[in-house]
Amino acid sequence: MAKTVAPPPPPREPAGEIVNLRDALEERYLAYALSTIMGRALPDARDGLKPVHRRILYGMQILRLDPGSSFKKSAKIVGDVMGSFHPHGDQAIYDALVRLAQDFSSRYPLVDGQGNFGNIDGDSAAAYRYTEARMTDVARLLLEGIDEDSIDFRENYSGDQKEPIVLPAAFPNLLANGATGIAVGMATSVPPHNVAELCDAALYLVSHPGAMTDQLLAFVPGPDFPTGGIIVDGREQIAEAYRTGRGSFRIRARWAKEEAARGLWNVVVTEIPYMVQKSRLIEKLAELVNDKKLPLVAEVRDESAEDVRIVIEPRARTVDPAIMMESLFRLSELESRFPLNMNVLVDGVVPRVLALHEALKQWLDHRRVVLVRRSQHRLSEIEHRLEVLAGMLVVFLNLDEVIRIIREEDEPKDALKARFALSDLQANYILDTRLRSLRRLEEMQLKAENDALVKEKTALEALVGDEQQQWSAIKTQIRDLKKKFAPDSKFGKRRTTFETAPEARDIDLTEAMIEREPITVVMSRKGWIRALKGHVADVSTVSFKGDDSLLTAFFTETTAKILVLATNGRVFTLEASKLPGGRGFGEPVRLMADLDEGADVFSVFPYSAGAKMLVCSTDGRGFLSPQDEMLAGTRKGKGLLNVEDGAKVAVAIVAEGDHVAVIGENRKLLVFPLAQTPEMARGKGVRLQRYKDGGLSDARVFALADGLTWKDSAGRTFTVAQPELAEWMGARAEAGRLPPKGFPKNNRFIG
Repeated sequence: MAKTVAPPPPPREPAGEIVNLRDALEERYLAYALSTIMGRALPDARDGLKPVHRRILYGMQILRLDPGSSFKKSAKIVGDVMGSFHPHGDQAIYDALVRLAQDFSSRYPLVDGQGNFGNIDGDSAAAYRYTEARMTDVARLLLEGIDEDSIDFRENYSGDQKEPIVLPAAFPNLLANGATGIAVGMATSVPPHNVAELCDAALYLVSHPGAMTDQLLAFVPGPDFPTGGIIVDGREQIAEAYRTGRGSFRIRARWAKEEAARGLWNVVVTEIPYMVQKSRLIEKLAELVNDKKLPLVAEVRDESAEDVRIVIEPRARTVDPAIMMESLFRLSELESRFPLNMNVLVDGVVPRVLALHEALKQWLDHRRVVLVRRSQHRLSEIEHRLEVLAGMLVVFLNLDEVIRIIREEDEPKDALKARFALSDLQANYILDTRLRSLRRLEEMQLKAENDALVKEKTALEALVGDEQQQWSAIKTQIRDLKKKFAPDSKFGKRRTTFETAPEARDIDLTEAMIEREPITVVMSRKGWIRALKGHVADVSTVSFKGDDSLLTAFFTETTAKILVLATNGRVFTLEASKLPGGRGFGEPVRLMADLDEGADVFSVFPYSAGAKMLVCSTDGRGFLSPQDEMLAGTRKGKGLLNVEDGAKVAVAIVAEGDHVAVIGENRKLLVFPLAQTPEMARGKGVRLQRYKDGGLSDARVFALADGLTWKDSAGRTFTVAQPELAEWMGARAEAGRLPPKGFPKNNRFIG
């Protein structure tokens, strides 16, 4: 019987470290988040660049792609940057390079591109094998002094080269070109600004270190976008955004009315909001027109060449262009918002939201550090050169002896050091000097160079040791920068302007299609209404049907709204443009509004935004009502004055003044302050005057300082001055007393 062999024991696994899964995930996610925040998404507050942009510019510096040099293929730039500094994919690097070259994306482009770098329509750039690039003068400003120990370097990802941590940045790039980015749990969005304005603000901040954002806004009124446009936010809203570092800016397209033949016109849009793709905008506008969501617009055409030119044709020449554009702003990207979230890396390390003055101070403090480091670097160079010059003077004064020592001595370096008390540096420099260079040595030249260097050294030592001198030097640099980007230069001129947007209101498209013309509205006592062309001062010749007669007539325009108040307290709204013409007798109001059976027209008057009316019933009750609350959108109208059985509307007058005079059918007059009358949208109102019998006859609102005025049946005007009204003055709801002599017998202020 075969013997059973036991299987060998499984190999022992190496002992592993047991960790908590939650802790491991938190540690790795935090590392990823920090890498994204600091290495990819947020710009440094000092030079305004993300790492990819900084590496692109430094890579172009290594390739010597200065503004005056020849272009090199973008593929070469992308390859070198990816191989040496930025191992995150060629397309990411090329996309960043393209954006730096687009004059509609960057206010001050850092890359000068040759070839197809995309356009404002949203078309992509050509592949990097087809395009070429070099740096602009602005990029050179950012790199100025990088070889003079002005900033720190660190090892690249592979450890075989060095890359800059931050650029010297002689240009306020963060605010001038802006930045956008999305990190883990945070984002940044800084709009571009005008460099000349930033220079003015920086100069003020240097002179007034304690200045805050509100003071700097006198120099920097707001963003300056490369595509222009109009900012329509209020000054306080803009100021609040800059104070907190968070907010948004409302940008509108710039447009103008362009006259055409035969009285026609078009609207031409020449600037569109920042970051809006023109082709997508045109498609959206065409879609809105086709869907009949823009009834005022007939056609939209794109006639752009190098400049933006979008032509919008109205449906009728009577359309108000401002109203048409308001409808477009509401429904399309002709108006957009650009967010402000100044979340940047402070000192290149800590992400923080900055106010305007803090962002500028970050740049200025960095410029001071760069200035000091460059000065110290230059000092070390001067000291080195002065030491060399001292040795060369020895050579000049003892040329024959120096040549003898070099020819005869086995160790000429040591001999020279011993003979002339030279340092290693001086001895080496003398030994390395070519013989033919010795003939050019002149004592005067050496001494002149030595004196100049000593003078420069003294000035630099004073600069390094005096903070006040450092800020003075920085102010000089900023003034020179402003000269390069002066407000009257091509790049320095402000492109984005500021305007106040019209108050938000519902756009009446029907009104917008109506041609504004003067008319005279005529209303008869039996409720027939019509509109005469023009403002007819004398309506005595107007004829009426049968025994009908004139109730009221007033001037207005075809675009106005007409309010009709019925005796039962309901108010109706009519469109002046829809009133019948004045050739016939007109039409009954009942055909245009649903008046209740038994109710008649009491008063007709034009709507005036913001106006207030005093409305009263025959039982002596009333209140103030804004005309804005009287507008009704249907034929049924809306309730205004609630009248009880047997009562009806007695008064409806415009409330212009500070006192109310009421007179009852009992011929008692009472005057009281208008402030005692409440303002209501609808209701029964409050008691204005107390009666034992009868009710309210008439009322008037007047200014007490001007006195109380009325007209008798003969048309004569009587006025009772303020001092003489004392005996009729009282409080609301009192009975009053008999009116002054001469008051009309019909108890009305117009006899």
